[in-house]
Amino acid sequence: MQYEMRLRSQRTLRKPVSVTGVGYWSGRENRVELEPAGVGVGVVFVRADLADAVTIPAVVEHRVEASSRTNLCVGTARVEMVEHLLSALAGLDIDCCRVRVHGEEMPGLDGSSLAFVEAIDAAGVEELHAPIDPIVVDSVIRVGDDTAWIEASPPRCAGLSVDYELDYGDGPIGRQVLSLRVTSEAYRAGLAAARTFLPAEDAERLRAAGHGLSATTGDLLIFGPDGPIGNTLRWPDECVRHKVLDLVGDLSLAGRPIHAHVRAYRSGHRLNGALASRLAAARLEPTSA
Repeated sequence: MQYEMRLRSQRTLRKPVSVTGVGYWSGRENRVELEPAGVGVGVVFVRADLADAVTIPAVVEHRVEASSRTNLCVGTARVEMVEHLLSALAGLDIDCCRVRVHGEEMPGLDGSSLAFVEAIDAAGVEELHAPIDPIVVDSVIRVGDDTAWIEASPPRCAGLSVDYELDYGDGPIGRQVLSLRVTSEAYRAGLAAARTFLPAEDAERLRAAGHGLSATTGDLLIFGPDGPIGNTLRWPDECVRHKVLDLVGDLSLAGRPIHAHVRAYRSGHRLNGALASRLAAARLEPTSA
């Protein structure tokens, strides 16, 4: 390797903190309480609203296929649209956290992970007295086909780095490329505020099916022929930044921090989840300190 692999300690929150908002798909309010957790717990969701509280570990074994979002399930208990919260936790190197929720769907908020990042920062970080046990990729792992794909190769730095190419062809979204080393500083500055986006015709199809009725063009980026409708971009390439935000959250379902260089072309939640599954199953040897 061309760099020194230093293993940091596992990290959790210093104190509980909460975020409340309405889910885009369900239109229902949910209170999300982020709580400290001990060594090796990982990230777990607790459905506190159920008669018998059900714990759902945030690992790929519990991922279920869903359109345009990432959902987890244990038995009949589900948590939905978890990718932005998981992204915030992974992006800020929070390894162990108990997420107590009072409904299925996570709050949509402004379509980004910014409110979760602000909550984590308000809670503060506690170092746990045990090192992380990362997945260190030692060969190329690729899923997808020529139209959309994602691959992980040996790391170029200590941690995760990403090259992502988004391509919507001609139109206001167009082609966007982002290369980023995912550190907590880079995540806060360049990913956290990047919002969910979709073309107007896709938004209309969802509304016709009864989804997203509570979301407005002020909540997320709906693209018409001339750009976002009733909204302003935070970056010219905000769409590809959001794709990388989603990728960070989805890959965290591998269950351990990932040391790899990830390249992706038009990848979404399904392919991200497939790569997380491959990484989790690879049984790569843990790195010695």
